[in-house]
Amino acid sequence: MEQLIADLMEISDPSHDRYAQHLSKAEVASFMTPHSSSVEAVESWLAFHNIDRISIGRVGVGSEWVTLRLSVAEAERMLGAKYHIFHHSASGQRVVRTLAYSLPRELHQHIDVIAPTTYFSNLHSMRATNFLQPEIDALVENPAIKDLLPPGVPGAIPEGCETKITPACLRALYKSKDYVPVSTNKNKIGVAGYLNEFASTSDLQTFFGKFRPEAKNSTFVTVQVNNGGNDQSKPGDEANLDIQYTTAMTFPTTNIYYSTGGSPPILPDSFTPTNTNEPYLDWLNFIMNQDSIPQVISTSYGDNEQTVPEDYAVTICNHLAALGSMGTTVLFSSGDYGVGGGDCKTNDGSNATLFQPSFPASCPYVTTVGGTFSIPEVAVNFSGGGFSRYFPQPSYQKRAVDAYLRTLNGDYKGLFNRGGRAYPDVAAQASGFQVVVGGKVKSIGGTSASCPTVAGVFTLLNDFRLSLGKPSLGFINPLLYSQWSTGFNDIVAGWNPGCGTKGFSAGKGWDPVTGLGTPDFLKLQDLAKLP
Repeated sequence: MEQLIADLMEISDPSHDRYAQHLSKAEVASFMTPHSSSVEAVESWLAFHNIDRISIGRVGVGSEWVTLRLSVAEAERMLGAKYHIFHHSASGQRVVRTLAYSLPRELHQHIDVIAPTTYFSNLHSMRATNFLQPEIDALVENPAIKDLLPPGVPGAIPEGCETKITPACLRALYKSKDYVPVSTNKNKIGVAGYLNEFASTSDLQTFFGKFRPEAKNSTFVTVQVNNGGNDQSKPGDEANLDIQYTTAMTFPTTNIYYSTGGSPPILPDSFTPTNTNEPYLDWLNFIMNQDSIPQVISTSYGDNEQTVPEDYAVTICNHLAALGSMGTTVLFSSGDYGVGGGDCKTNDGSNATLFQPSFPASCPYVTTVGGTFSIPEVAVNFSGGGFSRYFPQPSYQKRAVDAYLRTLNGDYKGLFNRGGRAYPDVAAQASGFQVVVGGKVKSIGGTSASCPTVAGVFTLLNDFRLSLGKPSLGFINPLLYSQWSTGFNDIVAGWNPGCGTKGFSAGKGWDPVTGLGTPDFLKLQDLAKLP
């Protein structure tokens, strides 16, 4: 993994002679394939426990995951664990998990993580980062066509965009409205969906009719992963928000919605819980084994970092790094709780109050998107942002982050990890998005809205690069913090309160509320010509 990440940093560094020379699937597999000594050690352990070799499966781009179908009793014996059925009263979900497990010392160097064990992912701690905004009246029709500001005014924005966001608002605000994709035979964008969130094709047509008429009759592709569903009678707020805005921003580019299931292929009964998978894991194993992977992928989900066991978080983050090395830009929303929701108490027994980072937003190998609102833009008060307690601060952002830390003058000392991976990296509008759900327009907010927006902008930038015969951007963070920092609108006002504090403030340069700022497509397009 260390060598793979070293390669990733070289091919993502615009000053390196390997820049944008993305790894092939076979090259990534060669890094991730387990050493023969690890295979032998694990197989010997399984044989000791009388696990039939026929029942052992291998998955992952390098066959690095071993999958087993075991009884609970067998798993308990092998792992020195005690499994229970845990019930989450708020959601009604049940999962089989253990609070601790162990392995023979000889296996510690060969096994990174075992799942499902201690990660309570599907108890809706893995939140879709959106919420309804009934206080914002929904639009009946798109005002952009008749309410544009006078022609010739630089940066003219449709009236009403201060409170209600449509594709016309975003395309004008971020200056992509005049770009017409030309590399649609090569370029794709993906949206990762979880928690039985289904994207509706009929709602998309209604949305296009109201807010992007020229895209009418175009659609998206649904790919079902791990028995993920596609119930068109149950459109999801999150799924519709994501797919309606990625398609509207990138039309006529191919959009793929990945519906990843949270249930095994069994018939559940009163004794068999329905959720046994680990999110991200099934999707990552699927997507990295595909021969064609979208150049941009947007994900609007996250957990409090402290609720994710560190071994699991590191493993998933490493796989996200591998995905980036193959030429895919992976974006995650930063969360909707500022520096932390609730009482912000730690779960390690100390009950200390600390700012609560979000994962996978805190992974240094993804691009994390915060939120803004209004025009001129200011930071929205729920924009997630802060510093990881699991992942150290990468070198690509140290200079920008140090500059911000100096402005704090010691504020919040001890409440966050000054040396941790800092996020978000960038931002976009995150309030008042007009979304069609069940045939009706709703106003929805959250960094779930800003993430697909930024994903759409970078999809267009990839389209432009591909039209020039250049490779896709891939992992973009080193580029963002160096040559491309001038391609963003710096957001200098607003806060992200939480944990009983005012939170961090937006300010000149990078900040842990809006990152480097919001995208200016025309500036970024000019920068995309090089390298």
